[in-house]
Amino acid sequence: MNFDLPKELVNYLDELDRFIESDIRPLESEHDNIRFFDHRREWARTDFENQGLPRPEWEALLKEARRRADKAGHLRFALPPEMGGKGGNNLWMAVIREHLAAKGLGLHNDLQNEHSIVGNKPFVLVIRDFGSQSQQDIFIKGMLDEHLKLSFGLTEPDHGSDATHMETRAVPECRNGQDGWRIDGEKMWTTGLHTATHIVVFARTSGEPGNARGITTFLVPTNTAGVRVEEYLWTFNMPTDHPRVSFTNVWVPEDAVLGEVNAGLAIAQHFVHQNRIRQAASSLGAADYCIRESVHYARERKPFGQELARSQGIQFPLVELATRAEMLRTFIRQTAWQMDRMTKKDVEKQLSDKVAMCNYTANRLCCEAADTAMQVHGGIGYSRHKPFEHIYRHHRRYRITEGSDEIQMRKIAAYLFGYIKQPGAV
Repeated sequence: MNFDLPKELVNYLDELDRFIESDIRPLESEHDNIRFFDHRREWARTDFENQGLPRPEWEALLKEARRRADKAGHLRFALPPEMGGKGGNNLWMAVIREHLAAKGLGLHNDLQNEHSIVGNKPFVLVIRDFGSQSQQDIFIKGMLDEHLKLSFGLTEPDHGSDATHMETRAVPECRNGQDGWRIDGEKMWTTGLHTATHIVVFARTSGEPGNARGITTFLVPTNTAGVRVEEYLWTFNMPTDHPRVSFTNVWVPEDAVLGEVNAGLAIAQHFVHQNRIRQAASSLGAADYCIRESVHYARERKPFGQELARSQGIQFPLVELATRAEMLRTFIRQTAWQMDRMTKKDVEKQLSDKVAMCNYTANRLCCEAADTAMQVHGGIGYSRHKPFEHIYRHHRRYRITEGSDEIQMRKIAAYLFGYIKQPGAV
């Protein structure tokens, strides 16, 4: 059993570091772009007078960073070669995401808005695997060159984790001699809608509330009559791009259906495990950053004439966090490695509980590490002149949004207590 990272992966991390120093750090520093990352970050990023949306200059900076990363061959790393990628697998992506997050805040990897020089791009693979040939021809190229952008409409005001009870409905309706669907309902947390060209809308088309079967996915242009942003929800970590959107007598043609009618939940589940293992790695990296910064500060700070680090009240909490981080790192990489040896269906059957363990544990660890870092640093740690409050506010969301702690623990319990049978289990 060999726990060493592949030499090619270690070399690629070095390549990413060189790219960051040569292309991204200079961009981060020019024209006072550092305002988006220093103590001014929340105000620099947020247009508080325009519904709390991201400022255009902030998003333009992120776009330029992605352009440079794409030109250098990094942005599409996880995509297959035919899409300009390198076919990066789960293990490599987990290690890369941890590595980038462990560097702290910066233009190379700002997870407040899912930005990274090594992109995830799950919608591209969704269209590849579920879209018609026409949809693939239009959307894959459009998303890769960023003139098309999709927003995700699954959660509703009265229905969060249990999507099978959604109240949004779609019924067949012919208009002007053309077959199509009328959609009525409401969605929450349709992230990125302010710049999206289309919304991936999930709606019940048959069956009873609670049934997984009977939900269909639609690609709805955002300029369709009856689509209305009701409000942008201000969050713990600003700016916001998370609206509540209503659909009133919204009509789309038949070719707006993505995938199979009545089997739309498969699309929602398509990239769950890949997202969760990579996001777990990011939380681990951010936790590692908080721990290392706290150790460094505790060695330099000398209250009452001796290092703060001499106090066991400082040592022991950081020892606990460092120990948990080391164990979690091995578990995340093992799980990602196992995922790479299975089909997505087999991952769901055999590893879904392990992915959930990695994800909720890493998210909790990151929040605890950021909180401890604030405590170790004292007043300056509580200020926005250190990044810990930002890390805490961002990663706290992942204990809800990427499958809440409770949902993931429920999944683990189903395997642990035998409500879901593992292959080969009696």
